[in-house]
Amino acid sequence: MTAAGTFGYGTEFNSIFDIQKLGAIVCKGTTLTPREGNLQPRLAETAGGLLNSIGLQNIGVKALIREKAPAWSSWRVPVIVNIAGETVDDYARLASELEGVTGISGLEINISCPNVKAGGAEFGTNPGTATKVTTTVKTSTSLPVIVKLTPNTNEIAQIAAAVAEAGADALSLINTVKGMYLDITTRQPLLGNRTGGLSGPAIKPIALSMVYEVAGAVTIPIIGCGGITTANDALEFIMAGASAIQVGTATFNNPHAPLDILEGIEQFMKTEAIEDITELIGAARSQANEKIGRAEIRDG
Repeated sequence: MTAAGTFGYGTEFNSIFDIQKLGAIVCKGTTLTPREGNLQPRLAETAGGLLNSIGLQNIGVKALIREKAPAWSSWRVPVIVNIAGETVDDYARLASELEGVTGISGLEINISCPNVKAGGAEFGTNPGTATKVTTTVKTSTSLPVIVKLTPNTNEIAQIAAAVAEAGADALSLINTVKGMYLDITTRQPLLGNRTGGLSGPAIKPIALSMVYEVAGAVTIPIIGCGGITTANDALEFIMAGASAIQVGTATFNNPHAPLDILEGIEQFMKTEAIEDITELIGAARSQANEKIGRAEIRDG
């Protein structure tokens, strides 16, 4: 899958490669009304990563339905709309607006964006508020609901369990990690919003650890994302417990990254004589549990 905010609306990549080969496309974050986003500069490269402070710039839900959904309706690849609100009611209204729109296959609830002043990650750092948003969206739509979790919390497993209990159909994790870049010449933060969200290879170990942890706390599918640039990265996430993966920042450097990763996974499966990808999901957890079990028997 492609990650929200890194692949536009999918239409931008149509002429670059066959996007119909993808598992799904997650469009950029969508709000009730159009947003201009944060002040420039909005991007800063860091060692092994990228800081962004876009601020959910988007065309708004009505324009999305009018201008983007008709094209999606003719595609084979499913399109999932990432939605973000400043209040719980915003999420309910967005879900209602998108209900029944041809070309939309699911919703990804963004309760984890660190780059907006209201809403965003505020909803995702507490099990109670995360549950409230999830429940509200589930009662407002018949579409599958994915909840995107923030890494900027020390309660990731509790929050994951709470939104799963509230009816989420799947989870995606993680969103970006809050960070900063200082310009030593001006002695000021480089980004117009002062802080931004760190993505790219630098956050992969964090994301992988959180996917592994959450996989032990829920039974619903997990979509792993965060620093995936190669097939090996993707396979690590699957072995940690993810049923699917999202590719984000890697597409900025290599627009073909999603397909390169897909082909790499297929090649690995052929080499290892694996017929079904589900054989790999959670393999690392299974191996760990077997080792613990053997140790307990030996110690006992």
